[in-house]
Amino acid sequence: MSSFSKKTSCVLMVLVVVLSLGLGGVAGGLASWWIVVSSDQPSGSFDMPFAGTEIYKVEESSAVIAAVEKVSPSVVSVILTKNVRSYYGDVYQENGGGTGFIISSDGLIITNRHVVNDEMAEYSVITSDGISYQASVKSIDPLNDLAIVEIDAEGLPVVELGDSSSLKIGQKVIAIGNALNEYQNTVTTGVVSAVDRNIMAGDGFGVSEQYENMIQTDAAINPGNSGGPLVDLSGRVVGINTAVDVVASNIGFAIPINQAQSAIESVLEFGRIIRPRLGIRYIPITPEFAALNQIDLKQGALIYSGNNLGELAVIPGGPADVAGLQENDIVVSVNGKKIDENYSLSGLLQQYKPGDTVEIEYVRDGDVNKTDVTLDEMK
Repeated sequence: MSSFSKKTSCVLMVLVVVLSLGLGGVAGGLASWWIVVSSDQPSGSFDMPFAGTEIYKVEESSAVIAAVEKVSPSVVSVILTKNVRSYYGDVYQENGGGTGFIISSDGLIITNRHVVNDEMAEYSVITSDGISYQASVKSIDPLNDLAIVEIDAEGLPVVELGDSSSLKIGQKVIAIGNALNEYQNTVTTGVVSAVDRNIMAGDGFGVSEQYENMIQTDAAINPGNSGGPLVDLSGRVVGINTAVDVVASNIGFAIPINQAQSAIESVLEFGRIIRPRLGIRYIPITPEFAALNQIDLKQGALIYSGNNLGELAVIPGGPADVAGLQENDIVVSVNGKKIDENYSLSGLLQQYKPGDTVEIEYVRDGDVNKTDVTLDEMK
């Protein structure tokens, strides 16, 4: 029996950008920003659009450095180790992983689900000061590409969470992560290229999922960056780096931190991520999808079954089934809030908890109907 090591990098690849619900992209970023200070303009100086002012160039790098120094102590590398037997019977060690960041001083770390979804692997965490800890997967988010990892430690530095809803197109952001699983706490910078992107992302092995309301950025996100923080210039985490478009250059995606906030709060309060479940499989309706499929409605959620055996449109015995929802129904609102470019069905449901009863408005064969649905817990 011979043995050797094999290293793999963990990153999701964007297969298809399904829909942009936000504004168009902005490429690149300024090398510096400018502060205008009132003064008399010297005679013979260069033309400028600000009469009676003098321009002082301020290096943006100082803001980036301060933000990185604030966040980096809380950024960790998540390492996967697994013994694998080859076709020829040889046993080798497969290594991989990604990045995470500390959300509680007693050892809770958030990362991507796809970084720690191998139940046969062992995981460890290396903090920014080089200390290695054995790690366990505390909770997996059944809805988003999120997971909480736990290590046995105290007094750890914790990140400050920002507000992703206030992000502006063109705003400078910083990505920090364990690039290629070799270069710990690598820093890249860019801008917010777009918000509210809906994407279809896959792992390269035939497994794909749709993610909603993602932040698009041109800050380089490399394999191994998955699960790392996307940070604003104040050093606050505004996103969780998750995926890259493999056929493009500098197009990466991050989960908005506001979208992860409920998962973090759930783990801190209950010890696990709790999500409400309606019990349907659906596809968001866009104007393009509606035109292609001759659907009168331009927005909503079409209940449909998947292409694979067992992918039912309505889960038998689930909340939607009990309430009478059927395949090909189109859900248009939850408790009076319409599904539109600002509110997806998934996003609306995340405002509630298992056990809550919500009014679902839906269209069936052109008729508008309403039904009460008592949500249960997503497993």
